[in-house]
Formats: sequence, structure tokens, C-alpha cells
Amino acid sequence: MATNAALASSPPNPIVAAAGGSFLVEDRTPDEIFTPEDITDEQRMIGQACADWMEKDVLPKLPQVLKLDYALIRTLFHKAGELGLLGLEIPEVYGGAGLDKVSGCLVSEKSARDGSFAVSFMGHTGIGTLPIVYFGNEEQKKRFLPKFVTGEWISSYSLSEASSASDAMNAKARAVLSPDGKSWILNGEKMWLTNAGFADVYITFAKVDGEHFTCFIIEKGLPGVSLGPEERKTGIKGSSTRPLILQDAVVPRENLLGEIGKGHKIAFNILNLGRFKLGAGVTGGAKLALKQSVEYAQGRTAFGKPIAEFGLIQAKLGQMAIRTWVSESMVYRTAGLIDRKLAGVGLHDAAEALRRIEEYDVECSIVKVWCSEMLDLVVDETVQIHAGAGYVEDYPAERYWRDARVNRIFEGTNEINRMLIPGRLTRRAMKGELPIFQKAAALV
Repeated sequence: MATNAALASSPPNPIVAAAGGSFLVEDRTPDEIFTPEDITDEQRMIGQACADWMEKDVLPKLPQVLKLDYALIRTLFHKAGELGLLGLEIPEVYGGAGLDKVSGCLVSEKSARDGSFAVSFMGHTGIGTLPIVYFGNEEQKKRFLPKFVTGEWISSYSLSEASSASDAMNAKARAVLSPDGKSWILNGEKMWLTNAGFADVYITFAKVDGEHFTCFIIEKGLPGVSLGPEERKTGIKGSSTRPLILQDAVVPRENLLGEIGKGHKIAFNILNLGRFKLGAGVTGGAKLALKQSVEYAQGRTAFGKPIAEFGLIQAKLGQMAIRTWVSESMVYRTAGLIDRKLAGVGLHDAAEALRRIEEYDVECSIVKVWCSEMLDLVVDETVQIHAGAGYVEDYPAERYWRDARVNRIFEGTNEINRMLIPGRLTRRAMKGELPIFQKAAALV
């Protein structure tokens, strides 16, 4: 029998991560659920570093950012690279920090001090970088990731096309091997590329021989690669969005990412990662809008007193606070689940790490849908609290409102995600991975 001293010196049993989707059929104890109160001091310091960078470097330059000053935006990325903010989820061997998903979510949340710059930042550090982290070969990782970490190169993600946005597998872009076998020749047009105007790399999908959906790393300046004009968007005006035009584009054979015909694994897994990170970003946006609303309501007087003292305004602020709190809880519970599932698996074993992350695809879709719709309610009430002032550009409420709308479209529309959730749960139940049918039968 172990002595009391031995028991006292023994490490506590690690908390085993709940299975993906098990929230439907299993109860959890409080210690099994990761909450913001579990965030460590080190993780908070990382988030604060991002908040300080946004306050000191980005926000003072916001007018130029909103005018799409490419050179300035690249300079801001370089500064973020110096601070270590661009490589949090890139392994240390390639110059990154190799940190956990909670830290990544904190940085995403703090970057949302401006919606459009947050889109650029998250586009690079998330869906622009992670395809190479998880699917690149060693040569590709050594070539691209260190430059992504420093901000020397900026990345962009290129999946959608005009005729196949949500139906990504119906892409018309084609790729064929050149006669000498040294290059891929790509033709097609990709749409809605975040960071396109100042990016150096485009993670792009096309069908090899018109049949096999495949991913390629396309570099700026390659023959046959060009961009269309900036899209004139409703919001996120400080984020570059342009089409990628491929006209007999010559891409080195070694720039194929992953396997021929397996591009869907890259596309959908990376979008899955982007969904819960988007939840972190919109949570940051909601906190910002709520803070602005409280400050305005306290300073704006009507009928002899601050409007913050009126019950209807208090009710609005209360609902905004509740929904923001729920959003924060969902995001960090999901990030905590993934981190616990990844315990003992380093990013050097990318395939295993991705397999474990994929288990929470349902949770990621739920986070994306709920949080993006939460933000729309919060920013709408922000405009309402500001009243006429909220509808003019003199106050930030108008910008929050316009910037928020795109989040229900990003990373797979909310309609697509609503269909994915029951489909994935049902498949797991059919495979015997989740006892959904048994639990339902027991209720009869």
C-alpha cells in the first residue's frame, strides 16, 4: 500500500477529454469542463501581448488600414512576427511557439479590436498557415513556415469559386502535369481570397485532370498567376479580398500539398479548425461592442439622466452580456477539449493530432453558428443603444455592425454547418461511436 507521503507527491490523474459529440448523451462534472477560469497566467500574458500590439501598433493606423495600405499592413504583420504572435501554433522546430489551442483562441479574441484587421490576422495564422503545418512534407514546412512565423511571407486560403462556393468539391479549376513532368499547369479562377492583395502564398484547390480534388501551394509571381481587383465589400474594408486568376499558371511539381485526390481532407479539416477560432474572434468583437455600448449609455443623457439607468437599455445590455458570456464559455470549453485530447501528441505527429482534432467537428460547427449569430444580435443592439449616432461613421458602432455580418458566411455558411451537425452525429451513431439511438430508445 502506498504511503501518504507517496500519495501526496504523486501527480493528479489527468482529466480525460470527453469524446466528441458526447455532450448529447453524457453528463460531465465541473472539473471536466474547461472554463476561462482555467486559463493560466502564461496564456493570459500571450493574449495581453496581442491586445497591447493591437492598441499600440494597429489601432492608431486604422484609417490607413481601412484604406488598404498594403505596405503598412505588411509592416504590422512584421511587428506581430517579432512579438511571436504569428507562429503560436507552428512547431518550435520551424521557428514557432508550438502552443496550445487555448492560447491561439486568446490571441484570436484579442485581435478583434478591429474586425477587418482581425480577419487578415486570423486568415494568415489560421487557414493560411495550418494546411502546411498539418499536411506539408518536411521540405515544404522548412521552406514556408519560418517565413510565415516572421511575417516575411503572408499566406492566403483559396477554396471558393464563383459557381461552387459552398459546394467546394464542384470546383472548376483544373490542374494537369506539364509534358516534362516538372510542373503543374493550373487554369481557373478562385474567389474571396482574404489577404490576396498583399499575400505571398495562396493555398489553392483544383482538380487534377478535371477529376481529383487536390491542394497546391501557389506562390506570388509564378507565371500565369495574377489577381483581380479588390472586392467592394459591405464591411471588413481593411481586409484585402481579391480573386486569384490562373491562366496556364506554372506551379512547381513539389508544391503539391498532401496527396492527389485528397484535397477535401485539407479543405474540410482546416475549415473545421477555423470555425472554433472564428468563435474566439467574434467573442472578442462582442466584448468590444458591449464595452462601447456601456460607455455610451453611461455618457448619453435623456430626460435628465444617463440612458444606462433606463430599464429597457439595461435589459439590452444584460442580454448582450449574457450572450457574450455564453459565447466565451463555448469557445474555451471546445478549445480545452481539443487541448486535452492532444495531450501527449506533438505537432511533429501532425496526422495523429489532426485525427484527434477532427473528433470535435460537431462542436466546432456549433461554436461557429452560435457565436456568429450571437455577435449579430450584440452589434445590432449596439447600434440601437447609440440610436442615430450608431448609424453614422462618426461612431464605431456602425463599423461593428457592418463588419459582423460576414461571420455567418465565413468558414462554411451557417446553413451548411447546420446540415453538417446532425449528419456527423448520425454517422457516429450508426458506427456505434455514440449511443444516441440507445439513449433515445430509453426515453420511450
